[in-house]
Amino acid sequence: MDTFYYLSIILLSGLFFGRLVRFIKLPNVTGYLIGGLLIGPSFLNLVTKEGVEALSFLSSVALGFIAFSIGSEFKASYFKRVGVTPIVIAILEAVMAVVLVTLTLILFGFDPAFSIVLGAIAAATAPAATIMVIKQYKAKGPVTETLLSVVALDDAVALICFGIAVAIAQMIRQPGSTNMLLAIANPILEIVESLGIGALLGILFSFPIHYFHDEDARQTLIYAFVLFALFIAKKCGISDLLTCMAMGATFANLSNKSDRVMKITDRITPPIFVAFFVLSGADLNVSILPSIGLVGIIYVVVRVIGKILGAWLGAKLCKADQNIQKYLGFALVPQAGVAIGLTVVAKTVVPQYAESIRAVILCGTLIYELIGPSLSKWTLKKSGEIKAEL
Repeated sequence: MDTFYYLSIILLSGLFFGRLVRFIKLPNVTGYLIGGLLIGPSFLNLVTKEGVEALSFLSSVALGFIAFSIGSEFKASYFKRVGVTPIVIAILEAVMAVVLVTLTLILFGFDPAFSIVLGAIAAATAPAATIMVIKQYKAKGPVTETLLSVVALDDAVALICFGIAVAIAQMIRQPGSTNMLLAIANPILEIVESLGIGALLGILFSFPIHYFHDEDARQTLIYAFVLFALFIAKKCGISDLLTCMAMGATFANLSNKSDRVMKITDRITPPIFVAFFVLSGADLNVSILPSIGLVGIIYVVVRVIGKILGAWLGAKLCKADQNIQKYLGFALVPQAGVAIGLTVVAKTVVPQYAESIRAVILCGTLIYELIGPSLSKWTLKKSGEIKAEL
């Protein structure tokens, strides 16, 4: 019964704070996060820690729909037009963040194995808040297009970077204990599996959508396939984000009804997204802020520098639009789910530093998630792709 109470409080606070922050011209998603933080365990405790955990499945559902929407932007015609630019930017912004964080930590005297593992987590970027800002302000243009592609590709790059980093860290701690080729192959295999299963689901989804023409039936089909994709991903131990993304991309390239389906998706997902971001805010723990020390400051600051420099370099090398070169990196700040998930793996590699790594990543999540949406809005506004305040 408490679940219904929590859900109602979450949705109402999301609506209230989402509207409240508009008066100071902040994105709705910032209001959702602040609202969640205030009603969560850190402050008012209207939604308890147990309540957040009970509704955690909504986060998976929201991320599944977000990934499905991102994937639908990956049409062959888009890549024919822009070429390899998003791929190059995604690789360089992730790798630059990893390299700069790792080297800075080592230069300050931290254990190399610890520095490498924590540095590798810096590659991950959370797409959810950025997508919500794009949707709210109906942003459109080359920066928006490239940003959507880069945040989508970032997950795959982050998994590979982390796989390589873990192998190097294990070799430092126990020379000869790790097969480097196997360590690199594992994340690549996970990516291939995720994309393959997602593509298969996208093919299957393209058939029934042609036989159900009314919106109600199509809503049901969308829910069924996204939820089934999440189930298969969890069951197979692969990336749910990449699976749903591949499903959306395959469907968009096979079906001439994809635009109509995505419009329906946009209409049925707002309550899920509101609940997701309020829950994300409720899950943020401000009490960890004093515990991160120098390592946390280095991580939070240097990761942002790496993202900005890497995105600029990638865009420069590909001779991308000037606005992409100047502004794209600032929209790559948010970090959440994938990074937190990688801290679980980090426990097995550098167990003595597990608590420190988790504290730093959770603190980074708190800071990045609160400032990220505003930076995304600033990026899109400076590049002229937000035409008017909504």
